Amino acid sequence: MLRCVFFLMCLLHLKYTISVAVTVKPIVINGTYINPELGKYHARLRSLTRSCLEIKEKHGGTQDGMYMLTTESGTYYQAFCDMTTAGGGWTLVASVHENNIKGKCSVGDRWSSQQGNDLNLPEGEGTWANTATFGRAESSTSYDYKNPGYYDISAQDVSVWHIPNDEQLRNWTSSAILRYHTESRFLREHGGNLYHLFKKYRVRFGAGECKSDTGAVSPVVYDTGDKDSTAKLYGPSAGKDFESGFVTFRVFNSDRAAMAMCSGVKPTECNPQHYCIGGGYFPQGQQCGDFTGLDLTGTASKQLIESSVLLFYR
Repeated sequence: MLRCVFFLMCLLHLKYTISVAVTVKPIVINGTYINPELGKYHARLRSLTRSCLEIKEKHGGTQDGMYMLTTESGTYYQAFCDMTTAGGGWTLVASVHENNIKGKCSVGDRWSSQQGNDLNLPEGEGTWANTATFGRAESSTSYDYKNPGYYDISAQDVSVWHIPNDEQLRNWTSSAILRYHTESRFLREHGGNLYHLFKKYRVRFGAGECKSDTGAVSPVVYDTGDKDSTAKLYGPSAGKDFESGFVTFRVFNSDRAAMAMCSGVKPTECNPQHYCIGGGYFPQGQQCGDFTGLDLTGTASKQLIESSVLLFYR
């Protein structure tokens, strides 16, 4: 028995001797990484930041991919960073995925209503203006997604991607049917993010009128596609009712139903339900859902209807 105890003590001593003899090699000398490739990825492991832009500016992060971020209150979460588009530093904060275009305000319609088309719920789920979070970044093209950055990050611009449903993250950029970003810094006028914008401009039935009560409009710079290809995605009948080359937030139709976002377009008439997304209650019940009336009267292409809308901040 004593031999066993002595043997174990020897092993522990040997392990300690070996461990203290190991010399850890530095990865940085005089502020420069010994291995440049390691330096590119080391930004992901250093002190957590509030946005992808901070990772790029403070830690030199240049690789697209998943990073850990933190909110002001200390909540940790994983987010996808686009570090290449227009200088990079874009944080993915949300995606709108229509899981059932025929299901009008049914389960899964987190950006409109999962409780049916109910006049007693004029704002639907209220997702555009609350702090609820759901989904995972890497599954943004398969399920609705919203992370804490949606309401926590202070940003100036947005970037929007339309990616075919169920596309894997590594193929997002190459498979996008439409990508654009703003450079107008319009979010500075609306609290720094969409959460504050929609607190100010409620996506609520009856809260405004067509044309006169639009929340925010900004011109866009295209990264994939252009004004003409955007118009074609929505079809000729809808194309008469908008101008391409913009992103618009919070609009109303002729029935005073509110929609949250018009991607790539600015409405000029009162039928935004055919080319805008998100909302609450709709007097015309068949328009209710995350993708509102995009499937009605052939106003949107199959390619557009079967793609998810990804929202980034910078």
